[in-house]
Amino acid sequence: MGKRDELIAKYADDLKNKCGMTPDMDLLKKVTIGCGPSIYDADASTVAATQESELETVKKNFLIKKLGLKDGPELGEGLNAVIETYGKSERNKYRAVVYYMLVKHFGKEAVYG
Repeated sequence: MGKRDELIAKYADDLKNKCGMTPDMDLLKKVTIGCGPSIYDADASTVAATQESELETVKKNFLIKKLGLKDGPELGEGLNAVIETYGKSERNKYRAVVYYMLVKHFGKEAVYG
């Protein structure tokens, strides 16, 4: 099992145990691959949910550019809902898990089709 597969298994575990979701493993793998090399970097692999600038970056680079969503209050609401689901007290919010939940939240699975 390669490093990426180990990380995907860890992300699936977070989705099941911390977020109460049964992950679509195919979609999770595609989202993880889409994160690129950032998943291997300790700092870049997580989302600093308490930093407004970090949430803005996720909104601009992922929700708007990658998923093709229009900027509006619903993006912030969706992001907050995902952070809430992951658990505000959860220190390590993995980027791939947050992105996966955002894809599901906004019904944008087709982007990874």
